Amino acid sequence: MRIGFFDSGIGGLTVLHQALRFLPHEDYLFYADTLHVPYGEKTKDEVRAYILDAADFIAGQKVKALVIACNTATSIVIEELRTRYDFPVIGIEPAVKPAIERWAGKQKKVLVLATNLTLKEKKYNDLIQRIDQGESVDSLALPGLVQFAENFEFDEEKVVPYLEKELSRFDLKQYGTVVLGCTHFPYFENSLRRVFPKEVDFISGSIGTAKHLRRILELKNQMDQGTGDIIFFKSGVKVEDPLLLANYHSLFEVLDKLS
Repeated sequence: MRIGFFDSGIGGLTVLHQALRFLPHEDYLFYADTLHVPYGEKTKDEVRAYILDAADFIAGQKVKALVIACNTATSIVIEELRTRYDFPVIGIEPAVKPAIERWAGKQKKVLVLATNLTLKEKKYNDLIQRIDQGESVDSLALPGLVQFAENFEFDEEKVVPYLEKELSRFDLKQYGTVVLGCTHFPYFENSLRRVFPKEVDFISGSIGTAKHLRRILELKNQMDQGTGDIIFFKSGVKVEDPLLLANYHSLFEVLDKLS
């Protein structure tokens, strides 16, 4: 049986990339809801309906686990999905806790970059209230990065000016870690490094999510049941276009260079 991965678009491939590293002997189904991307600028009710439709489709493919490889989707509907299916549902959230722990007492702050909807959701704000006792976390929505990624536009000469404009009101020297709180954002780590001081760390929740998936499969004795094969769907339609499939695989190569 395959492991299902879901995202609003190609951002979830950054999480699948880590799963392939930690679980190379599994087969995967990747579902991108490109018909409705981006989620971060839509209403919560709209996004919830899109996610439930997509998750029901994925469940119909007889998966053994489902990874919600989207911070926005996780923040909105993860608990509902866990009661809806009889297989494990794993989410992802901004890696704020390890970022805070790294800089506790060191006079450095944490900046969380995410989508508008993730930053507005109760799940994220409860997380911040629970762990940010020193009020050391700032947040910024960068919806433009989602659009860049979905257009396969990774040219630093176009991305960096956008980042410089959006970050212009922040004193970037005060941050020790930048949390990439949207799964689209790791594609732009090189561009972000051009804007931030060189000593700043970048962290996402992808590795932790992949490790958590592995632990669950180990506990269920469902490890190593495949060959690394991946099938791709766009809003319920199987991707057969060789060019698009090549583009997806090229993104893994981009992420390999960033590892």
